[in-house]
Amino acid sequence: MARSTGSKKLKTAVFISGAGSNLKSLIKFSKLKNSPISINLIITNNPKSEGLIYGKIFKIKTKTFNFKKKNLTEKKILFDLKKDKINLVCLAGFMKILSKNFIKNFNGKILNIHPSLLPKFKGLNTHERAISNKEKYSGCTVHFVNSKLDSGKIILQNKVKISKKDTPKTLSKKILVQEHKLYPKAILKALKL
Repeated sequence: MARSTGSKKLKTAVFISGAGSNLKSLIKFSKLKNSPISINLIITNNPKSEGLIYGKIFKIKTKTFNFKKKNLTEKKILFDLKKDKINLVCLAGFMKILSKNFIKNFNGKILNIHPSLLPKFKGLNTHERAISNKEKYSGCTVHFVNSKLDSGKIILQNKVKISKKDTPKTLSKKILVQEHKLYPKAILKALKL
């Protein structure tokens, strides 16, 4: 998926479910002159997602989807992605699992950021699990999305030392700082720039 010459940026959709702090950091990244992406669409499954505020602030189109009928919803999302010529999807705290069919039918790349050093601690409650497992380090991983949960090819990781005093909350904060640094770097690497 080569970038065309000139100032053409790769049209990107960011999928969120919550506060959208990674979304905010990706928007900032997209505004840089040499950034390869532009964020054209924000998709959420949560109408109360605080991250939707960034759509208003930065004038980016937002869409909220109810995932009760997953197949139908995914068809609608794929339609919107095609219509808006989206080539890159960044999952940023999106709490729904995309189907094999969705992944297969989206022609671009799908990236995800996960708050652990994959392949350790796939899925949820990563910080609690890292602490109760007496890990010395945790961190975050950006990976390509495939049909298995948190199992796609790893693009980049950042390590964070776990201190004896860390709670899931403090560890989460430390890792989030790294996530904001890691995602833009991983996008550059994934697009081979």
